[in-house]
Amino acid sequence: MESVAVRYLLSTTGHGALAPRAHLATDAARLCLNGTWRFRLSPVADLPEDFAEDGYDDSGWDEIAVPSHWPLARRDDAWGNPIYTNVRYPIPVDPPYVPTENPTGDHRLVFDLPEGWPGGDAVLRFDGVDSCGRIWLNGVELGVTAGSRLPSEYAVGQLLREGHNVLAVRVHQWSAGTYVEDQDMWWLPGIFRDVTLLARPVGGLGDVRVEAGYDHRTGLGRLRVDTAAGAVLTCAELGLERVPADGFYEFEVAPWTAETPRLYRVEVATGAERAVVAVGFRSVAIEDGLIKVNGRAVLFRGVNRHEFDPDHGRVVGEELMRADLVLMKQHNINAVRTSHYPPHPRFLELCDELGFWVIDECDLETHGFQENGWRRNPTGDPAWREALVGRAERMVARDRNHPSVIMWSLGNEAGVGENLGHMAAAIRALDSSRPLHYEGDRSCRYTDVYSRMYASHAEVEAIGRGEEEALDDPALDARRRAMPFIQCEYGHAMGNGPGGLAEYQALFERYERLQGGFIWEWIDHGIRSRTADGREFYAYGGDFGEELHDGNFICDGLVFPDRTPSPGLLEYKKVIEPIRLRDAGSGAFTVENRYDFAELSELVLRWAYEVEGVEQAGGELPCPGLAAGKSESVALPALDLPVLPGEAWWTVRAVLAADTAWASAGHEVAWGQWPAGVPGGGSASAAGQPVGARGTADAPALVQGVIEGLPVDTTGPGEGTAEGWAAARQARFDERGRLVEFAGIGLVAPRVDLWRAPTDNDAHALAAKWRWAGLHRVHERTVSVERDERALTVQTRVAPAAVDFGLHVTYRWSEAGGVLRLDLAVSADGVWNVPLPRLGLRLALPGGYDRVEWFGLGPGEAYPDTRLAARVGRYRSTVDAMQTQYVFPQENGSRLDVRWAELTDASGRGLRIEGDPVFQLTARRWTSEQLDAARHQTDLIPSEHIWLNVDLAQHGIGSNSCGPGVLPQHELHAGDHTFALRFTPLH
Repeated sequence: MESVAVRYLLSTTGHGALAPRAHLATDAARLCLNGTWRFRLSPVADLPEDFAEDGYDDSGWDEIAVPSHWPLARRDDAWGNPIYTNVRYPIPVDPPYVPTENPTGDHRLVFDLPEGWPGGDAVLRFDGVDSCGRIWLNGVELGVTAGSRLPSEYAVGQLLREGHNVLAVRVHQWSAGTYVEDQDMWWLPGIFRDVTLLARPVGGLGDVRVEAGYDHRTGLGRLRVDTAAGAVLTCAELGLERVPADGFYEFEVAPWTAETPRLYRVEVATGAERAVVAVGFRSVAIEDGLIKVNGRAVLFRGVNRHEFDPDHGRVVGEELMRADLVLMKQHNINAVRTSHYPPHPRFLELCDELGFWVIDECDLETHGFQENGWRRNPTGDPAWREALVGRAERMVARDRNHPSVIMWSLGNEAGVGENLGHMAAAIRALDSSRPLHYEGDRSCRYTDVYSRMYASHAEVEAIGRGEEEALDDPALDARRRAMPFIQCEYGHAMGNGPGGLAEYQALFERYERLQGGFIWEWIDHGIRSRTADGREFYAYGGDFGEELHDGNFICDGLVFPDRTPSPGLLEYKKVIEPIRLRDAGSGAFTVENRYDFAELSELVLRWAYEVEGVEQAGGELPCPGLAAGKSESVALPALDLPVLPGEAWWTVRAVLAADTAWASAGHEVAWGQWPAGVPGGGSASAAGQPVGARGTADAPALVQGVIEGLPVDTTGPGEGTAEGWAAARQARFDERGRLVEFAGIGLVAPRVDLWRAPTDNDAHALAAKWRWAGLHRVHERTVSVERDERALTVQTRVAPAAVDFGLHVTYRWSEAGGVLRLDLAVSADGVWNVPLPRLGLRLALPGGYDRVEWFGLGPGEAYPDTRLAARVGRYRSTVDAMQTQYVFPQENGSRLDVRWAELTDASGRGLRIEGDPVFQLTARRWTSEQLDAARHQTDLIPSEHIWLNVDLAQHGIGSNSCGPGVLPQHELHAGDHTFALRFTPLH
């Protein structure tokens, strides 16, 4: 016979909770019950219930903070550990049953009502309990929660008493609800959101439903509030003074948009209770096959956001929520998909305030059933209908007053089934003012938008043209072709990347049907941990001894766990920037407003004229107050400056003119850069002006004509050898023609290098091919070493063991006037069936040469398909600061289009490397092989060398950790390549 505990764990719906309603702050008495509770953890669910009784002695229990997850509240393994899986369930798939071994946390709080607490009705609200909680107050069972990320409220007025009140909650890690909460995140049990006691006065507000539409043709907003009988509205801005809430009122209003988040504070009151509701007037509709807000199509520059804190899991306070949203605004992000559950209610209030388009997603994912052919999937099982519909209704009831929410999502990766239709019908019955989204059913049977994940560029373009693959059902196919399209997930931001974002954005802007997308995802879910000797690192799947896990797939965000922006976020900011600044020729540039609604009246333009990365002049220009979608030409200032040798560039930055809610004055929104002519106008002079925007300069005159004047050393101890060839000119070669010393600096000799520590995007498929081909273990065979009066020429063959293909390499060293030149020629030998990770030279200097200055793209890393955020300039750094500390170590830190770089020690002594015309630079204290072997940053131990990669090129990055690979134009293949460098000593 099943026990009570087992029976309620099998319930899909919970019981005892009140009808769902809006999350509302009123002037009625409330008591926050967050804080320190007593806690006991047991390994099974079927336990005595005596702990809920008044007189139970819990003095021997531990203490725990509420809200919290108990595996993170104590980090000595005594309370269990986090579990990470992406798709597969960490329990047997046997719905609705769960294992007998079911970690169960008993929570107990004794609290007193504050002085003056009113009698009468009261509600106890739990905003989030994972995965289910059984609740008692003063020994009386209130009910069982279901829906971990949805609120549950219980009537408790008749149970409250003066003096001590005892609240007891039994929380189970596994329940029937586990089967519909298989989101890609850590499995973390606990009471992880707020617990609140709310007085409910007689004649109070109860629920409040706000309808606030906007007619873009008339400029009128329309307001109606559905709430308690007799409630009145007051808002001085709208001219309302205690008018009946249930009437319809029209006004001239400033509409709410994500770019112009105008809110009106409307007081809703009865004689017993008062609330102030933030009202934003706006309309959302599918018209002409487009998602339109206030009559205009919008373009989503979005991210998917899980709630996550590296120390506390899904316990995320307001300060961190606001910090996330501010950081998003500062990086031009305008939309959030609440993957894959409704967020903390305060988050949506902040989205209203700061301005974001939000897709609010139901707490539903059953992805693990895919592993078993979707058999017994709750989405298609009638026994789960009530549970899934209830989750949808609770989301809508809680969140429908938020203007930021412009779409409802039925859930994520839950297959197909009729329950989705029942959920859609229930949502439309509660709120018909917003479109519905769900990606998992390609037929879009129940939705209003066509949504895909990780569609390739080619597929996205086909959809933009209306040429996507047809559905079998002609009626559904025609319906879908008339829908707007979004990528609800794309650009998988795992590790180094994602690549190819610029090409996606170009498609979004080219085809009207394509209304943007949402990067997966916002943050790496690394859990802050320490090694045995106290060094900090971020843990991921497998670091806690999980039986099943998906490794570092949990670390796939645009920001690192501590909210440090990754290079991927900087790239995304540039790709989606809402203002375009481009060279217009003839001493002018074009300003284009790519916003959907906002004018450019809050910006100023700051310009700089630089030669060889050094600013020669700068200033400020007014920004044209352009309406959305408009552009205008702006004249550059005429400069009266001497013509200097070197590359000259204009950089124009659009910055905030005044402080905003999300950034200070001077914050950079967008920038443009292009090569300059001579000061005051005209064409580029012969004094080193570049060719093409972001192009490369001709070779500096420094090395012209040196070959003919090269003296030849034919005497002395090294006569007839490579070592003797350049002994008097600061370079020393060994008997195989390898450069082992330059200007008195001992080197690990330069040699052709093909390997990079695979990125997360490489690791999905490409890295295995590289390893099979042996590109991580190539050998170099010296074919010949020849010296004449002009050069030292070394020919080699570079190839891995076990294969018959390789590269022919020719090193040609020449020298004059203290400058050593290398011309490198590479050609393919045999049939190559894999691309190259990189192609260039690897060498090493002593570890003291760790100061780096370069002229090229920067300041951060860049790769062929992640380079838009880098701008031409002159930069200084240390080798250590050039590293990007991805949670899982991998190739990082490359600087592109480097014209020259100098590596020096503390005294300024060192080496200058110049490209002819450019190269790609990476500098680090460990080899690519050591980086490849590391699994956490703490595994990387600095060596006694600075390892340099001076590359002709690297393979692109792509998004193949979950998405398409590298686009053809960014691939690197074996073939005929040439490359030239110059080395100069620095004293």
